[in-house]
Amino acid sequence: MPPAAEPPRREPPRREPTPARLRNALSAALVALACLLAPCGALAAWAAYGLADTGRYVHTMAPLAADPHVRDAVAEAVGDEVLRELDAGPARSTFEPFVRDAVRSFTRTEVFATAWEAGNRAVHDAVLHALRDERAAPGPVTVDLAPVTARVKQRLTADHVPLAQRIPVRHTEIAVVPAEEVAGLRKGYRVLDAAAFPLPSATVVLAVAGVAVAVRRRLAVTVTGLGIALGGGLLAVAVAIGRHLTLADLPERAPRPAAGVVYDALTATLRTASWLLLALGLAVALASWLTGLRGGRTARRGGRALRRRGATAPPTAAPPRARV
Repeated sequence: MPPAAEPPRREPPRREPTPARLRNALSAALVALACLLAPCGALAAWAAYGLADTGRYVHTMAPLAADPHVRDAVAEAVGDEVLRELDAGPARSTFEPFVRDAVRSFTRTEVFATAWEAGNRAVHDAVLHALRDERAAPGPVTVDLAPVTARVKQRLTADHVPLAQRIPVRHTEIAVVPAEEVAGLRKGYRVLDAAAFPLPSATVVLAVAGVAVAVRRRLAVTVTGLGIALGGGLLAVAVAIGRHLTLADLPERAPRPAAGVVYDALTATLRTASWLLLALGLAVALASWLTGLRGGRTARRGGRALRRRGATAPPTAAPPRARV
């Protein structure tokens, strides 16, 4: 009876040498850190170079003067302030339609667009002063509605509305940032302003270093691209969640449609940056994967060609022996 065949022995998996494992671990850490810093760098750059620039802020907010939600919100706020200052008493119900119509018609003129731009510039200057200067007077950040009230008074007077001349043009300050939020916003602004340049630079340096250290660099490039794409997607989700939370925290009487329009306008650049990170990361990962796939096919074709040549090549004659 023939002896039973011994089962084939399984060779233990080959372990990479210690230096290679250290390089892979270091590469993974560098790539993970770069992917984490990518959306943070985009957020810091947006806050420092987008929101903090008065010219860009005014340019971003200028088209909203033609938005119907913004017009209605401004007309409501200015109309309430004019009626409060007018103090018509029992005759309020008589004059209120005239005031409301005048304010609404005013928001559809070029004069309103100019006043809207001037008001946004004043608001931005006031907020920046409160965020950058520690010596600023404690309290809320306010904006003066006197220029808008003066324009409305002129419009009502030209339309011969009764009691229009009695509207007092006072410096009415409206809080745009509550006093209890100024300190927190100041700290957050300082952090983002300080990190606006270092974070994007560190992201690039860490990504390049992670790929350079890796043993399998093409795989490291693919993973880096996917990680950056994931960071861009998470940043887009964070912007959407921030919009929901911002509108949810508004008071009951606050104009939510107008606030949503303003939020969308301010975060448009940030949303664009998030989609660019997503597209760039996916493009890098796809290009790296396709390059590796093409290289593997080329290597397999070369191996098959060499085997065919070896099979068809004539046997080489043995060299003659030397005679003694």
